[in-house]
Amino acid sequence: MLALQPSSNDFWFLPLGGTGEIGMNLNLYGHNGQWLMVDCGITFEDHVDAEGFTQTRVEMPAIEAIRSNQINLVGIIVTHAHEDHLGALPHLWDQLGCPIYTTPFTRNVLQNKFARSHCVAPIETVEPGSSLEIGPFSLTLVSMTHSTPETQGLVIETPVGKVFHTADWKLDPDPVVGSPMAETTFLALKDIDAVVCDSTNAPRAERAVSEAAVQAGLLAAIQDAPGRVVVACFASNIARLQTLGKVAHATQRHLGLLGYSMDNMSQCAKSAGYLTEHFAPIEASDMGYLPANEVLVVATGSQGEPGAALHKLSIDSHPDVNLAAGDLVVLSAKTIPGNEKSVARMIERFTEMGVDVLQADTSNLLLHASGHGGAPELDQLYRWINPRAVVPVHGESLHLAANAEIARQAGIEHQLVGKNGDLYDLRNLSVTAGAVTVGRLTLDAHGQLIPVSGLAD
Repeated sequence: MLALQPSSNDFWFLPLGGTGEIGMNLNLYGHNGQWLMVDCGITFEDHVDAEGFTQTRVEMPAIEAIRSNQINLVGIIVTHAHEDHLGALPHLWDQLGCPIYTTPFTRNVLQNKFARSHCVAPIETVEPGSSLEIGPFSLTLVSMTHSTPETQGLVIETPVGKVFHTADWKLDPDPVVGSPMAETTFLALKDIDAVVCDSTNAPRAERAVSEAAVQAGLLAAIQDAPGRVVVACFASNIARLQTLGKVAHATQRHLGLLGYSMDNMSQCAKSAGYLTEHFAPIEASDMGYLPANEVLVVATGSQGEPGAALHKLSIDSHPDVNLAAGDLVVLSAKTIPGNEKSVARMIERFTEMGVDVLQADTSNLLLHASGHGGAPELDQLYRWINPRAVVPVHGESLHLAANAEIARQAGIEHQLVGKNGDLYDLRNLSVTAGAVTVGRLTLDAHGQLIPVSGLAD
């Protein structure tokens, strides 16, 4: 076990979550006795309870390594408003106790989370594309296109090294919300020692589809529908919400929102200056009284989650809206691996009701666009920046390996592949395996944090 006290000549990277797995991102950068945390997320895992029922629990990175190694945290920067990048903060911040830095939209999302959790963490607002100093780290935010607004990559510089941490991203020429990533921005990133890069779609040979292209598919699906239409998508995909506002306007339907997170995210977006065009949802209580062919509902629950709005509609228990034969449900999201059974059961219930269902997974229409770039985009980014090394993160072993191979073929000399708990030396471009012990935490029935390793599934 190493003593985790970086000297003034050291620049280290230490992932505690998200490297060797999808989700639950937590990254640490160390220099001159101080550390910066980038993101602090959760994941959701299914397990079978004592009575044989499948339950879903929230899991997050264990942070014992921070306490036991007396890691001196000077700040936490949150790159964007997805649960796998910020969802653990309401649970862990009391043990971290340093300022949080993020952009206006992500700040709004965090503030709402903290209010519900009675967390009093200070949040410093930074504008997209701005620069700031946190302890010994000089940071420049770089706007990236992703499936939620204001996603920021980070140039993190110390006197002895400089890295570019991509966060999640894709190259989208028309992202609907925000501006596309400019080639000149990345060509201007000089003397980068390492690109620490998202690996989610590295195994995919094709580029991600532009968010703007989804509008035509959704319009085609909805324009001739005879009854009510319910579109399920991720509430954090503000571009998709804006697109559905335009589709509602084009099809002369009243737009409505169902689900707490849908209402919450749309309010966070509006407060940050988004959802400004054709987006004036009616009250949920009014939806059931309007003619069926005049309603377009946007709902939570695309993954079949029990308790979500779409699940309630599938069992005819929603207090405001009931679906009937001839209505249409559009799943405008890919099914996340592990959710196939719950989604299939939900679709079966709709089918028994006579409700038609279109799935992004199987439809010939384009109903969804991934927020993560494929192999061609990774290759392009590496050729633009030309770093000394690439550090693949946010992926299982096959994703990390695919990312490393793309970097090798792009002419990047060093590919540093590791996993959670490994210590990456960003100056000497080496990896020390198992530098710290890692694990997962979850919440017990009383909301207290407990180790996952001690639970019996």
